[in-house]
Amino acid sequence: MAERRKPDAGGDTTGGPLAGVRVLDLSRILAGPTCTQLMGDLGADVIKVEQPGAGDDTRRWGPPYVQDAAGADTSESAYYLCANRNKRSVTVDLASEEGQALVRRLAAQNDVLIENFKVGGLAKYGLDYATLRETCPELVYCSISGFGQTGPYAKWAGYDFLIQAMGGIMSITGPADGDPHKVGVGIADVMCGMYACVAILAALRERESSGEGQHIDIALLDSQVSWLINAGLNYLSSRETPRRLGNGHPNIVPYEVFPASDGYFALAVGNDSQFRRFCEFAGRVELADDPRFSTNDQRVRNRDTLVPLLREVTAARTRAHWLDGLADIHVPCGPVNDIREVFDDPQVRHREMEISMPHPLAGTGSVDLIGNPLKFSRSEVNYRRAPPLLGEHTEEVLAEVLGLDPGEISALRSRGVV
Repeated sequence: MAERRKPDAGGDTTGGPLAGVRVLDLSRILAGPTCTQLMGDLGADVIKVEQPGAGDDTRRWGPPYVQDAAGADTSESAYYLCANRNKRSVTVDLASEEGQALVRRLAAQNDVLIENFKVGGLAKYGLDYATLRETCPELVYCSISGFGQTGPYAKWAGYDFLIQAMGGIMSITGPADGDPHKVGVGIADVMCGMYACVAILAALRERESSGEGQHIDIALLDSQVSWLINAGLNYLSSRETPRRLGNGHPNIVPYEVFPASDGYFALAVGNDSQFRRFCEFAGRVELADDPRFSTNDQRVRNRDTLVPLLREVTAARTRAHWLDGLADIHVPCGPVNDIREVFDDPQVRHREMEISMPHPLAGTGSVDLIGNPLKFSRSEVNYRRAPPLLGEHTEEVLAEVLGLDPGEISALRSRGVV
């Protein structure tokens, strides 16, 4: 087993729950980078390995891009910025034998390796788990793929949109009488990245007692199916295929978006007493007394009758009337915010869900990013590095982690290895 070099003062030494954990990130796009950004926020030293000249595909997924001082587009897209904070970028040509050897050396100095190549794609480089395990038995190796390392679809490429379609979420999203809809963000990728992070942390914890690493096989389709949650269990319990309900809830009524005279608001009535209070405030107490609607069970069965009645009631008054009045009587409700309104919301601002970090390409000197939602009483999330430029830390990492001198690094660069 290769001896692991400890970070020196040049590395990521800032505290955090994962301080001292080093992650070699061979992933790109969204699922893997979501996982490794979260680990980076928690203090891990994340080394992002990218192909020279090209890098992570999402660097070019725009517009919008970071704007320079003249207001022109730079090479960094907003999409790339969303999932690559707190990482160091190293460029290595994996197609070359020297590059493969370099990454194998880096793997020996890391606690975790995460990759999302096609199934079996890294074996030809000697960077698959079976190969690395021989020299790095303590390595926690996480493979993210569309359909997993086994099964009839294992060789298929996985894309968030296809996974949302195949994994059932589109069949229950969208208007009842319209087309199936995807979720507005790459939620299959994001959730898969979250599951990957949980699995990696569990494997690191297990390694403390066993002394051994292991291979984690996580698939977008598997994770998509797992977060069908109550919709999936509704089917498994009844064997009745759930239908699209627009903004409606399959098990609670009324629990959806309603029109006001000047916009929309979300109403989330969770029990019968809340429904009665809503009806009293709305001046329609007879609805709460009606045996078709008096219990949630009956409201679910008679939603097609009840919801149109409620929409007529809510459409007659302003959004402020409903939001202020219902809040006073503790009936859950909220505004339907657009993205601008989200980041202007006083609660969101108080919770620091928008942050700014210095960035060398930004004309303003910094880029605005979405903050991490985890709040610790002691081991705080920290923001150390803005999403890196392509290859920004190649020399730094090779010197610090592998002990290469400037001449060796220069020779590698002259041969196109880095």
